Amino acid sequence: MVSPNSHRPPESMDSLRFLCARRIIAQRPLPSIPAGLYPVLFQAAFLDRKPLVLQDLVATWPFPVLHFQRLLGHPELLRDHSSVQAVIQAVVAQLQRELEEPSCDFNLRVLDVTRLPDSVAFCTSSGFSSWCSTKDLAKACLEVSKQQQEFQRGRSKPHKGPSGADTATAAPQVPGVDIHADLYANVTSHWILHTALQAGAAGPLRLKCREFQAGELTASKIVTLLESLDPSCVRRVYLVENFLGLKGLLEILPRLSRFPELRSLKLWYNSVNLLPESANGIRCVAKQLGMLPKLREFSLGSCKVSGNLRQLLCDLQAPLESLELASCSLVPADLTFLSQSFHAPALKRLDLSGHDFSQGLFEPLQLLLEEASASLLYLELRDCHMNDSHLEALLPTLRRCSRLRYLRLHGNSLSTAVLKDLLQKILELPDLHKVLYPFPVDCYKVELLEYGRKFVQDKELFEAATAEFSQILENSGRTDVIWTCFPMGCKALDYFSL
Repeated sequence: MVSPNSHRPPESMDSLRFLCARRIIAQRPLPSIPAGLYPVLFQAAFLDRKPLVLQDLVATWPFPVLHFQRLLGHPELLRDHSSVQAVIQAVVAQLQRELEEPSCDFNLRVLDVTRLPDSVAFCTSSGFSSWCSTKDLAKACLEVSKQQQEFQRGRSKPHKGPSGADTATAAPQVPGVDIHADLYANVTSHWILHTALQAGAAGPLRLKCREFQAGELTASKIVTLLESLDPSCVRRVYLVENFLGLKGLLEILPRLSRFPELRSLKLWYNSVNLLPESANGIRCVAKQLGMLPKLREFSLGSCKVSGNLRQLLCDLQAPLESLELASCSLVPADLTFLSQSFHAPALKRLDLSGHDFSQGLFEPLQLLLEEASASLLYLELRDCHMNDSHLEALLPTLRRCSRLRYLRLHGNSLSTAVLKDLLQKILELPDLHKVLYPFPVDCYKVELLEYGRKFVQDKELFEAATAEFSQILENSGRTDVIWTCFPMGCKALDYFSL
């Protein structure tokens, strides 16, 4: 049976089906329910925070797959840790029952909780607390594994058969449940995660990692975790703030070739410097990257590249579609190489934040954007020392990026006048969805202090500028475009959502 929640969008909260679902879940035990109503009942029970109803629904779930994101639609809803825990506990309870009664009717075989946030802070009667999804999933796997071992020990105890001889009953094998999840490992969770991955590999509750993130860990601990993951599902590895250095990175990279579906590699704040004096190390990194045939996103953050981008990317088998090189100390030769490479016309996502484009990098940037203009969907040039003259010179190139959806320019010194010109002209792009612009430089005022002065935001000037921006959007019939200068709540677009 194919689950309708695989294709049907989440119900609107004011739809008749949803309102009826709320009436049904108000009673417990639940009445007999047609299979087609399970998805909307799950949505209602999750949104209304009814953990007991959620457990009842999971126990009788009529489909082989329960996919959180497809059922609920909005990732922020997954922050309700109590409802998520109720579902996980229900799966554990049903697997324990399946161990004891192999003939019991339990249809669920895949629980997909990808995009679940790893850490959620919440308030309790005794103060603030937090919930860690990775640790909770690991504990669930260990709990079921322990139950299986105890059950097998009980079954393996000899007892007298009909002939009087000692016999042992073999424990039945149950199909179990695969949990598809994004896993986060740090100093507090890496040990229990590693234990769960080992225990659950052949157990009834198995973790299947889609995206793996490790922070503040040594290279050896990261290697141990990577070697414990099921290789079939991993599409992204994200290493952040591990301070690996080039030596640690070279210890980790050979382990990535065991993941045939790996499409994204993100390396942020790992103290990796790829300078000319590290020529042998750069060649080794390039060789390992070349052994990842499906790699389409490569991200470096605060990693000194400085003229070695060609050597770093030279062995890649296919063009990159997403490239992040924020604060990587690029030089003109790096951008010139990129504009002439087979990556440029394939780029959908480009982040070159943290570079000074007021100097020699500006012309190579223009050439790169020209080459990427037919494919580029997302461009981020945050904190790039650009002023009005730079944006005016770049604007004709931006207008040729015909598929551009997202543009992020915050952290640059731009005036209201040039921002108005940008807005009027960039609205010609039919797919444009969101622009994050900097607070206009002419909307600051000087405030004198006892020992100097400081610049503060002028509320009245900014409100006047905002009114002008809104009028341009309205006159152009493009009120659908999000034009904002507030980074909070304006998350960078993920490669896999493009």
